Amino acid sequence: MKLSKKEIEHIIQLARIELLEDEKEQFSEQLSDILAYMEILNEIDTKDVEPTAHIGGLTNVMSEDQLKEQGIRKFDSEGYRDELLKNAPQVQEGFIKVPPILE
Repeated sequence: MKLSKKEIEHIIQLARIELLEDEKEQFSEQLSDILAYMEILNEIDTKDVEPTAHIGGLTNVMSEDQLKEQGIRKFDSEGYRDELLKNAPQVQEGFIKVPPILE
């Protein structure tokens, strides 16, 4: 489908772009090629094809969460908690103290 110069000028105006004359000619050829390809795709029978938003299947690629040992202690052991709190810059009543974000 070859677009006329008037149609190209209208599209350029709608897109709010400025093109030089040689760019307009290149744009016209490229857009005409795209529209010609769309006409070919429109000839394909897709009446038995369900619409979809994705080209691939929807599968979850995330693995299940699992409790793992860190070093020699598990997360649920009391000694591990004490070990973590030793590394905190400030501790208050068994919790890591952080600066307030709201006054």
